[in-house]
Amino acid sequence: MAVKTKWTVEHHPCGHTTTVDLSDRPADRRAGYARWLAGRDCTDCWKASRDNDAEEKATWLENKRAEEQAEAEAWTKQYRMPPLDGTDRAVAWGNRCRHQLMSAAYTALVLEDDTTETEWEAIEDAARTVTRAGWWIDQREAAPADLPELLQSATNDDRLTENPYA
Repeated sequence: MAVKTKWTVEHHPCGHTTTVDLSDRPADRRAGYARWLAGRDCTDCWKASRDNDAEEKATWLENKRAEEQAEAEAWTKQYRMPPLDGTDRAVAWGNRCRHQLMSAAYTALVLEDDTTETEWEAIEDAARTVTRAGWWIDQREAAPADLPELLQSATNDDRLTENPYA
């Protein structure tokens, strides 16, 4: 007598019953797999919960980005940082990156290291000259302590200029 290939599975978490074809599994592993399936949601319920998770994640991410953007804009005004150049999307992202990197650099250099407030003001002044949003986006994963060196290596293409033909 052959081991059955179609199993009726009662999914305990969601309460649904499905018939599952297990012919692609070795005969000696079908019963164990059917038991394992019984402890899980059916495919339809699993997909529905996954879609809800994606929506919840998208909502959470949107709220998080709005919060970060508001913090970055308040920080930009407080420390008199110039507006960044680029597309609307790049400017928003660049502002968040600049705020995060500058805040982390202040912590790393001034609070945790031996950089003085006067030296930090020079770093802030150098940061004010870099107005290309893409530059700040490119530096988003840089070590905060590397900020002074990164600012020194920024090119003229990354810096603010008063000459509109430069």
